[in-house]
Amino acid sequence: MIGRLSGTLAEVRPPLLLVDVQGVGYEVLTPMTTIFELPSLGQPVQLHTHLAVSETVQQLYGFLRDAERKLFRTLIKISGVGPKLALAILSGLDGAALAHCVAEDNVAALVKVPGVGKKTAERLIIELRDKLTPDFNDANDIPLVPATAAPEVNHVSEAESALAALGYKPAEASKMVARAGKEQPDADSATLIRLALKGMVLA
Repeated sequence: MIGRLSGTLAEVRPPLLLVDVQGVGYEVLTPMTTIFELPSLGQPVQLHTHLAVSETVQQLYGFLRDAERKLFRTLIKISGVGPKLALAILSGLDGAALAHCVAEDNVAALVKVPGVGKKTAERLIIELRDKLTPDFNDANDIPLVPATAAPEVNHVSEAESALAALGYKPAEASKMVARAGKEQPDADSATLIRLALKGMVLA
């Protein structure tokens, strides 16, 4: 079991990261909440990881905070919620927002996450009610430093690809990014994704 990675942030292709650990590159899937708080490319990064093993693939999932990993592990224990869906949930809702949804029985907000239907949303609320409180806080003192990107990166395309990887349909992802672009025309891909997800939850 790989529980933690400490290395250099070599590449960011949301929701996938490449972390160089002494010459070995580890591909790690991360929620957007982690993407938004990454250091710049080429800088040291440490991730709390979870190794998901299936019959066909082994995939690492990474989080800047142990509290986020614990929440991820709590989610994947719920019937009908696998690692991919847990990643989508934590990308659209951070721990505090998810806790508020649970406390307020807010099914409407949860079903906006791709892959979450009404029954799954209701199951999430029931299963998490005793595990998350409205004052849940998974934050710590990690500085908010945006990841750098190459000048030629198409931020719109990268944002759309990231949302599609989370389960949003291509047409829906395109509309979400377009709305975000109108709100902040010069935004980079990480900002576009953040605004798109925020707009989806609040819509």
